[in-house]
Amino acid sequence: MTSLPLHPAIVHVPLGLAFILPALAIGYAWTLWKGTVRPRAWLAIVALQAVLLAAGVVAMNTGEREEDRVERVVPSAALEQHEAYAEHFVWATGFTLVLAGLVLVSRRPAIAHALIAATVAGTIVVAVAAIRVGHAGGRLVYEHNAGAAYATAAAAGPGTPAAREARRNDDDDR
Repeated sequence: MTSLPLHPAIVHVPLGLAFILPALAIGYAWTLWKGTVRPRAWLAIVALQAVLLAAGVVAMNTGEREEDRVERVVPSAALEQHEAYAEHFVWATGFTLVLAGLVLVSRRPAIAHALIAATVAGTIVVAVAAIRVGHAGGRLVYEHNAGAAYATAAAAGPGTPAAREARRNDDDDR
């Protein structure tokens, strides 16, 4: 089993999907309003929004599992900000999923159109939330060197956090 963290590999799924969904939602909205597709075609947007929510929850859970190890290296304020942005992202994604799902059960065209517009707006809000959480995560890696929490002492060099942690562990074992 590898000692590399799972979180950095997982987070790219919701981030990528969050950037694609606004364009897809706008395209589907346009075709629905023009009447060129059946309303049930909107199910694709609902399904993708559900995948986005599930991927966001998985990413958040993997981040929480790796938090103890990384918090030894990075400032807690930066880690807490990233975590708060991740929670905002997941909540916005869930709210947008509800809006998208309501489109499918709406019986009145005017209400369906309003829900479609609200869903499109929601996907844009989610994309902005993805930028915020991704930027905060990038700061953890590139400004605060979060990856050092996973470096081996030999590979990290004597003055790095990983080497200091390894020395502390060695001292504790004596």
